Amino acid sequence: MHPSAEAIGLAPALAVGIAVAARGGGVSRPRLVAGALGVGLVFAAFFTQLEPLANHTFLWAHLLQNVVLAEWAPPLLVLAVPTRLAERAARFPLFRPLVALPLWLVAYYTWHLPWIYDAALHNPHSLLHLEHFTYLAAGVCLWWPVVHGRYSAGAKAAYLFGAFVLASPLGLLLALIPRAIYPFYVHAPRTWGPGPLADQQIAGVTMAAEEALVFFGAFAGFLLRFLADEQAAGAFSPTARATGARPAGLRAAPGTARPRH
Repeated sequence: MHPSAEAIGLAPALAVGIAVAARGGGVSRPRLVAGALGVGLVFAAFFTQLEPLANHTFLWAHLLQNVVLAEWAPPLLVLAVPTRLAERAARFPLFRPLVALPLWLVAYYTWHLPWIYDAALHNPHSLLHLEHFTYLAAGVCLWWPVVHGRYSAGAKAAYLFGAFVLASPLGLLLALIPRAIYPFYVHAPRTWGPGPLADQQIAGVTMAAEEALVFFGAFAGFLLRFLADEQAAGAFSPTARATGARPAGLRAAPGTARPRH
């Protein structure tokens, strides 16, 4: 095993927070399970063999750790936040869509600049931990309006689609650039696996694919909810009632006698 500060410090701290939330009430069991899964993802990403691979050999391993912190764990952790606390936090600008999304994008793109990325890897006991904490904090801000925001399903769908469209070019860029752009991994000792360019291409394709799965999947779910809400609102609108129209599901079946007035 190769534990890091994230595995032996951050993950336990998150677990304690979820345990406190469970004792305080206001969180359903499925949401607590989601929070525990988020903690488990953080722990696994920094306790298993993925940790030395990310810190010494492969870009794809490091990017996998990053997406765990920035995209996978945050929505699961936010689900475990009690409703009372979420309502209080709603006052802070960091949890509003027009602040949270740009903040997350700035963190995401900044840490992927080659000179900053390499600097973090050359300072694994300081700057690299700051990078990881930034990803997690920005991810929590990003997903907060989706989980706890009092916005319509349509607004949440648009927000998630914006996150998908604005973030996806990074993975595609890494996959399509014809040379390896991170010197740390270009000069990393490799006894097996892909070379630097293939490593970067694998990382880029993986990032683009997982973003499509996470963001577009969530977007599709809220879009379908929005369309269902619109259909229900239209079926029970004053106009529909005034004309005597019935929702499709409530229309009389063919051959059924209508009541006489």
